[in-house]
Amino acid sequence: MSQRKIIPFYAEECQEFFELFFVDKLSQLGWGNFFIISVERTWFIFLKSRTESDLLKLLGFLNTRMNLTEDEAKQYLYLKKGYEGEVAFDLLTAALDCEMYILNDLMLEINHSKFQIDSSLIIQDTIFPCEIKNFEGNYFYKDGEFHFCGAKTPITNPLHQVKRAETLLQQYLKKNGFSFRIVPYLVFINPKFFLYQAPQNDSIIFPPQLSSFMKKLNSKPSNLNGMQRKLADKMIADHIIESPYPKLPSYEYHSLRKGSTCAICSSFHIACGERKVTCKDCGFEEEVESAVVRSVEELMLLFPDLKITTNIIHDWCGVVESRKTIRTILKKNFKAVGYGQWSIYEKM
Repeated sequence: MSQRKIIPFYAEECQEFFELFFVDKLSQLGWGNFFIISVERTWFIFLKSRTESDLLKLLGFLNTRMNLTEDEAKQYLYLKKGYEGEVAFDLLTAALDCEMYILNDLMLEINHSKFQIDSSLIIQDTIFPCEIKNFEGNYFYKDGEFHFCGAKTPITNPLHQVKRAETLLQQYLKKNGFSFRIVPYLVFINPKFFLYQAPQNDSIIFPPQLSSFMKKLNSKPSNLNGMQRKLADKMIADHIIESPYPKLPSYEYHSLRKGSTCAICSSFHIACGERKVTCKDCGFEEEVESAVVRSVEELMLLFPDLKITTNIIHDWCGVVESRKTIRTILKKNFKAVGYGQWSIYEKM
């Protein structure tokens, strides 16, 4: 029996999902404002796990270190909320017992058209592409469009997204010689979502239906063989990674706020001891080495062309006074190019 640990998002939202779905299979280990979930599993395999996109990471870093415009902040919160919903869906699929392959966050291209699938579940001879929506609040459906109550214009119709992805996935499978059946779903994951005048559409899964939907998936007979693995490997190999930098606000090194931040609450109120750094706001403690490495990785993502030196990291971290300590950590965790004070550091 193996174990998978996930650190999802805000505890209050996680608690709702736990109470509603599969509580008996999830062991909750409370930690600060987060939950670590220990999930017992048998046959499912995450072949492509879910991680924050580089765009979401970068916008999060910039949100902490500079003032985003209203539109930039909206983009960040939109991406963050979407990611939280996808992680919530992962918690549900992690509790399934049937044999399946799970591929998350795929971006594929066919005939010069790109399409994205939040979660792809491969069970027996069927692939279930799932579009996850973390909508919250009251919406209504009218004349084939989704509207947020109180808004004048409709939102982008998620059913159109699902249909487009299904069509392009069908073309992709045919081109690559696969004959899997496609059964798409639009999953509304947030318990606080409500849709008035909802259409009768079996491909839509509303929050109260999530438990029965998971039981339905769990009951499907499945025996994984080489063909399912071949499809999964092909989709992973064809996954497209897009550069996030053209979508970012403009920023420069000297304009960003310097200093180590808390790994949990992103506070700059950090006290550095000999071996640990402590957040003065939430109390989270982290090894100095871990905090420095995290700061280096943040800087490398923000400035991929910047030469990483001991002095640069000393300036960026702020709270670690000893350059010797920083140099030791850099030598241990990164590849040194050059010698002495002129050394620069790169990823291993």
